[in-house]
Amino acid sequence: MSEVAVKYGARRSPRLSAGERREAIVAAGVDEFAAKGLAGASTDAIARRAGVSQPYVFQLFGTKKDLFIAVIRHCFERTRIAFEDAADRYDRGEVTESSCDSALDAMGTAYMQLLADRTLLMAQLQAYAACSDPDVQATVRDAFASLHRFVADRTGASNHDIHHFFAEGMLLNVGAAVQLEGEPMTWTLDKLGGAH
Repeated sequence: MSEVAVKYGARRSPRLSAGERREAIVAAGVDEFAAKGLAGASTDAIARRAGVSQPYVFQLFGTKKDLFIAVIRHCFERTRIAFEDAADRYDRGEVTESSCDSALDAMGTAYMQLLADRTLLMAQLQAYAACSDPDVQATVRDAFASLHRFVADRTGASNHDIHHFFAEGMLLNVGAAVQLEGEPMTWTLDKLGGAH
């Protein structure tokens, strides 16, 4: 820092570690990929959002697809953390919703709250849409299977209940994507319009 800067109290902004910059790039990638998908997203726009240069994005991630895969993993991890937190709060008796009779119910309520983050939802849907790419498909398959195992292991619910939980979650994804009116707990197929 120059003597002039020191004299007048100017300070440098704190320097971020490579790990912190990586997290910032992934967070910026969630926004960009959610809006435009793997093919349409711009690494330049992601770099600008994260406050780094585009070459630095490639230095950390290699390719745009590698960054997209990091974003997919981040989104699934956010969901897993929300599920784990909900189950822990249920176990401690901190879940007050009358509809929560189990850790699985608490996870379902947590997922409905996650759906309020439209960006996270759209990033998840973009991940499914990009599964024509074998690397993306393998990442989504592994991340979804890992989430499924986590829910089954953490809740001890039956295979039938786990299947219903994930099927209901996919239906909620559709409701959130098409922006049904009301709250997720009130959505039904007839609210999709024209469904019988």
